Amino acid sequence: MKNNIFKGKKILITGHTGFKGTWLSLWLNKLGADVVGYALKPPTKPNLFEICSIKDRIISVTSDVRDFNKLQTVFREHKPEVVFHMAAQSLVKYSYAKPIETFETNIMGTANVLEACRHVPSVRAIVNVTSDKCYENLELKRGYKESDRMGGNDPYSSSKGCAELISAAYTKAFFSVKDKKQRIFLASVRAGNVIGGGDWASDRLIPDCIRAFEKNKPVIIRNPFAVRPWQHVLDPLFGYLLLARNLYEDRPEFIGGWNFGPDNKNSKPVEWVVSSLVKKWGRTAFWEIEKKKTFNESHCLMLNSSKARARLGWQPQWNLETALTKTIDWYKAYYNNQNMEQFTMDQILEYEMEAYGRNVKK
Repeated sequence: MKNNIFKGKKILITGHTGFKGTWLSLWLNKLGADVVGYALKPPTKPNLFEICSIKDRIISVTSDVRDFNKLQTVFREHKPEVVFHMAAQSLVKYSYAKPIETFETNIMGTANVLEACRHVPSVRAIVNVTSDKCYENLELKRGYKESDRMGGNDPYSSSKGCAELISAAYTKAFFSVKDKKQRIFLASVRAGNVIGGGDWASDRLIPDCIRAFEKNKPVIIRNPFAVRPWQHVLDPLFGYLLLARNLYEDRPEFIGGWNFGPDNKNSKPVEWVVSSLVKKWGRTAFWEIEKKKTFNESHCLMLNSSKARARLGWQPQWNLETALTKTIDWYKAYYNNQNMEQFTMDQILEYEMEAYGRNVKK
């Protein structure tokens, strides 16, 4: 990474055993960071965390962000300089079944992390990862901007809107840039529907497709016409790293909310994505529409990332077609018993090489 400030730095990642958290842990480890992870055990079997053996290369603490005392102890012991808060209950359908758990994890978990940061002088930069679903969804055809209202019509979306409000409150109440003793720069990031190899979560489109394809069963689709901002997981993670670097360098103009979404042309209906996956997988893959709708979902959801493009110099590197190809390639390699740690690192290296060939601001 150009101007790599992460080498030798103590970086703490909450949720490092999850899909996005493992990709970020691998990338930061590659950049030479001293990574400390804090999370529950991997949520699925199989999972990317164990497949890539990342536990052997970082400090991994198994615990819950709802446990403030344990969280504070880990912060005080390891003294991180940069914090990526990714731990969350991240599934919309699950939030209907477990609303209290969702609210506790996503709201109080966020407050606990920020409070722990507040009492550790080593912390200089925090990237709080929320979701594109934090916005009040008005079914707008344009992409949501950082200035749009927070909201949520389901427990998951609502909890992410609340996490954004908590970030804003901590920034104003505790992390003032004028306070030389408490000079912590906090940003909140909202990505689209991330895809990539190593995701086996339930009720998520790509993992559902892969499980069905591998068993020669139909993929059951809830809402084929729902439009989502699909993007490869490395695209938003690249944005998080660029943002963290600027925060660490004491640049207050990077505090606040940031969208990292794909180009509008890559916001496609579920039906389009599944049809593309079927073609790329080949063999006997096919899909069907679920007969009974179990819960309400937004029809159209897109992000406006013009702020990140103009002020951070970030832009998506892999379009949706490429992202789907890289994702299918990963799963095929996995089922062909290839070395997935090396395969995953090779995809990160390939992404880096493409990203640095473009205009990324220093």
